[in-house]
Amino acid sequence: MKNEVQLIAYADRLGGTLSGLTALLEGPLSGLFGGLHLLPFFHRIDGADAGFDPIDHTAVDARLGRWSDVRALARRIPFMADVIVNHISAASPQFQDFVRRGEQSPLAGMFLTLGTVFPQGAREEDLLRIYRPRPGLPFTSVALQSGARRILWTTFTPQQIDIDVHHPRSREYLEDILRTFATNGIRIVRLDAIGYAVKKAGDSCFMMPETFDFIAEFSRTAQRLDMEVLVEVHSHYRMQIDIAAHVDWVYDFALPPLVLHALYTGTARELKEWIRIRPRNCLTVLDTHDGIGVIDAGPDASGEGGPGLLADEALAMLVDRVHAASGGTSRQATGAAARNLDLYQINCTFYDALGRNDVHYLLARAIQFFLPGIPQVYYVGLLAGTNDLDLLARTGVGRDINRHYYSAEEIEASLQRPVVAKLFELIRLRNAHSAFAGRFELHETEDGALDLEWRCNADFARLRIDLSLGTHRLEYSRDAAVATLALG
Repeated sequence: MKNEVQLIAYADRLGGTLSGLTALLEGPLSGLFGGLHLLPFFHRIDGADAGFDPIDHTAVDARLGRWSDVRALARRIPFMADVIVNHISAASPQFQDFVRRGEQSPLAGMFLTLGTVFPQGAREEDLLRIYRPRPGLPFTSVALQSGARRILWTTFTPQQIDIDVHHPRSREYLEDILRTFATNGIRIVRLDAIGYAVKKAGDSCFMMPETFDFIAEFSRTAQRLDMEVLVEVHSHYRMQIDIAAHVDWVYDFALPPLVLHALYTGTARELKEWIRIRPRNCLTVLDTHDGIGVIDAGPDASGEGGPGLLADEALAMLVDRVHAASGGTSRQATGAAARNLDLYQINCTFYDALGRNDVHYLLARAIQFFLPGIPQVYYVGLLAGTNDLDLLARTGVGRDINRHYYSAEEIEASLQRPVVAKLFELIRLRNAHSAFAGRFELHETEDGALDLEWRCNADFARLRIDLSLGTHRLEYSRDAAVATLALG
């Protein structure tokens, strides 16, 4: 993975098709990105969860293009794609064969039922122990064609059927996805929802020792195909540190709430504590196709009782401030207000979470780019996008508030905005300056200040922010002199 800023994007929402996205990367976005995380482009992209419930994980949605378009894109830019490990669409041919033929289907064992995990029956305490990111139990009753009913494991939605990742047919299914990706030039895979992939009676069914074993095994399979592995898990910050020791890459999901907290409160104490202990093999994000995580900076929600990077009262303040900064629009997309009830995230664009304050937004991006790791910028954040209330009203899906479909005219208009132009300057500095290949230092400061510096031989780049006064200085070496980049 190149040590340059990467783009996260849906092809249908930025460019319209794979060739349209490629044209953007070769045109107005040329030279900005050292990598691309292309969000699900499989058949179909418009299911229950914006492509994260693939009917055919090895087929490109024909509305976007073909595998030849994927290969062409992969030749131009290092390319990451998702392997949805935990589940498959209820409309998939595999599951539909099970519905038609029941236990006579050779694929029947792929799908987890309540009885698969609890052959002796589940007690109340067993069910209460299961960790889930949404309210209620992770089960859906499904009628087979024969009239028989099965209680299936559905961690996320009734349309996303969990698979038994240890079953031979499931392993064949997942390995076929990896081989298809490798054949078509994909060199980095993101293991989506893998924290829920292993189920065990009497346990949490989330990030257990058995889950770590499966992650290691599946990662080795991908690595044998010459692919790097990114693990996607939203959880207590200690879990991210543990995972980082076993895989190529993890996310720094604690960073977005901590940056917001620092800018809201004028203190970087909690942010600096995280900078001191966070893993270095991470992808830094402020925004993604999901919401702004709260669980990642909060106390351990699994019941173990570990404290968070932010206390409960600080998290409550953070949520209220996001809703206030967005003019209340994020409240319409978060929690019980939206159809996909997410307990541990706020659905809002990062630009709206900062009240559309250009300077604060650029300072947040500067902090992200100055921390060790590989920065990723979500396409809505790249264009300093605002909450899409029309899309939210049409779908009722909270996350859609941050999943806008950009027309060519909207892209062109966004590129003319000063905040976007300045963000492009910041990205180019992060990509090109040699200091970012050197040594990082977090300088000691008062709680109200942040001082981040990179040095490589005689070259340096340094970001100093006085949060209490709202001032900053970004300076860097250039041709044996010192240059500055004002963010507002």
